[in-house]
Amino acid sequence: MTDLSNQKRMASEILKCGVHRVWMDPTASEEIAVAITREDIRTLIQNGSIKAQKVKGVSRGRARLRDAKRKYGHQKGHGSRKGKKGARNPTKEQWMKKIRSLRKRLKELRAEGALEKSAYCKIYRKAKGGEYRNVAHLESHLESQNLIKKQE
Repeated sequence: MTDLSNQKRMASEILKCGVHRVWMDPTASEEIAVAITREDIRTLIQNGSIKAQKVKGVSRGRARLRDAKRKYGHQKGHGSRKGKKGARNPTKEQWMKKIRSLRKRLKELRAEGALEKSAYCKIYRKAKGGEYRNVAHLESHLESQNLIKKQE
């Protein structure tokens, strides 16, 4: 068999792809061996004797099937887990939703004058540390510690 590495290289440059993606028709190997110029290679590409193969991707089919099963609780056993319980259960979105509502309520209380600046700073840091479950828990803590000033 003839060495077609030079033709393959030229074809890869013309097709703007890698050398390993160039497909050459095995029945037209004599025709390809005679082609020594880029113009010859271009005519062979037009004839269909030389083609660029499609890029191979990673299929998401198996991942979609797994996600569908996990949606109703399968494939979530001990052997499938990576990371501690705390890293798996409360997602970032849940945390963001909680902390934003807490901070919003704290800002409202500060704007109303019901919360002093020093108390606001301490409670803000506690909220960041995950001390409060929700806004109701935050308010119950503020009332128990007598940090909220009553409005006249």
